[in-house]
Amino acid sequence: MRMNSVLWAASLSLAGAGMAQAETVRIPINEWTGQHISAHITGTLLEKAGHDVEYVTAGAVPQFAAIANGDLHLQPEVWTNNVGDIYPKAVESGDITVVGQLGLQPQEGWIYPPYMKEQCPGLPDYEALYDCAQAFAAADTFPKGRLITYPADWGTRSKDVVAMIDIPFEPVAGGSEGAMIAELKSATATQDPILMMFWQPHWLFADMEMEWVQWDAADGECVEEEGQERGSACGFQQASIDKIINAEFAEANPGVAAVFNEISIDNEVQNALMLEIDQKGRDLEEVVAEWIDANEETWGPWVEAGKAAQ
Repeated sequence: MRMNSVLWAASLSLAGAGMAQAETVRIPINEWTGQHISAHITGTLLEKAGHDVEYVTAGAVPQFAAIANGDLHLQPEVWTNNVGDIYPKAVESGDITVVGQLGLQPQEGWIYPPYMKEQCPGLPDYEALYDCAQAFAAADTFPKGRLITYPADWGTRSKDVVAMIDIPFEPVAGGSEGAMIAELKSATATQDPILMMFWQPHWLFADMEMEWVQWDAADGECVEEEGQERGSACGFQQASIDKIINAEFAEANPGVAAVFNEISIDNEVQNALMLEIDQKGRDLEEVVAEWIDANEETWGPWVEAGKAAQ
């Protein structure tokens, strides 16, 4: 396998000519560990199906122009809540094909350790937080509960929901991802109260037991985070995670497309592998190879589907 590092501008000028006969499948590498895992599992399985693979560093938004024109070929992990305007336009034009979902179930919301259910028996229902806010209080928020939100430069989603549904909590911005995790670990070590906005997939959920506050059921998806009220509050919009491929490349390389179509990765797998890499300091390729070696029964049919389609 080869790794290239390239700074991709929004407009890329690499020639797409000859893309249909590409001997090497070019897979973008984005900025976060989970995507590195998805990309390398995909690349490893394509190699097992007989294809050469190249990994290319690319920005999460600029990559779409590159995939649309064939400079890059496929991306297994596209978070649909962070795609800009290029992605939907490329899908609509037919340059990019959405193969389906990767299998990850992204989740954003408020988490708490299981021992807090003893102090707030109505959990996980968010309505319980109105009656037991003091159980989550700190000296600087009493009598309101303390809610740790995303760092200030990540937006104000939790703060906005608190204000809309008039729940008696004081939002306190986390300093950083690392600071939030450190505070969560410190609180659980002494079983202190804590409520925090967080997300998954994340290695945290392979390392610690956490539960999620549950909201009112939305009519469909919780698309609108504005205008919520107590009694009909759906909380937070959830992303989906797409697998995408250059349409022309997929047509010209059915074996690649067949493998890619079958690949599925769930939260449990990605959380566990991220824990090994981000917290235990292990090498990405070593961790992926270990998972590949231990799970041939899972991925074997995916590779065979690709070989049969060539």
